[in-house]
Amino acid sequence: MDDTVAIALFRHGLTEANKRHAYLGWTDSPLCSIEKEKLVCRTENYELLFSSDLDRCLITADILFPSCHPERLSELREMHFGEWEGKTYADLKGDFFYQKWVDAPFTVKPPKGESFSEFSQRVESGWEKIVDRIMEENIHRAAVMTHGGVIRYFLTKHAPYVKDFWDWNIPHGIGYELIWTRDGLRRGERCILLQEVPLTASPNG
Repeated sequence: MDDTVAIALFRHGLTEANKRHAYLGWTDSPLCSIEKEKLVCRTENYELLFSSDLDRCLITADILFPSCHPERLSELREMHFGEWEGKTYADLKGDFFYQKWVDAPFTVKPPKGESFSEFSQRVESGWEKIVDRIMEENIHRAAVMTHGGVIRYFLTKHAPYVKDFWDWNIPHGIGYELIWTRDGLRRGERCILLQEVPLTASPNG
């Protein structure tokens, strides 16, 4: 319909750090070669493509949408885990402050990292830029290549039904397409439809 807008949210491909369950925020890690080969070029027609400026997102975007040139937004980066970047639960489980963060991740800030409040404000700023572009250019279909935490945040805010942040499962190999009426998106309402979009030949969701 002419009065609808679709925004698709895609998570980057599985990285070597993801594979070992390390905290991966602003630090980059190469895509796993085997999982990278499973990503398939998309045929959907997106008029705009936005991406986190981190390599794991840009490389995934290039594989999935080779004819698109993404607009890079640093606001779409994953949460910055500070001194815990690249470390696993096994590395950190003896750290008292880390255990405090595990118990209260929305209030405790990782050392030299971002608080959840700082992360949320940054991501909201990125969302506003995306919506502004969509409205200014009368876009009907846009895609966003970003990270698991960012997608969880967007779904918590904009999905048609309410779920807590950690209740959203964001596997590699699956995207989510959210659809609004144009007026509903402009007013900041929740979307009217949410559907999964597979990204691999055999999704691991």
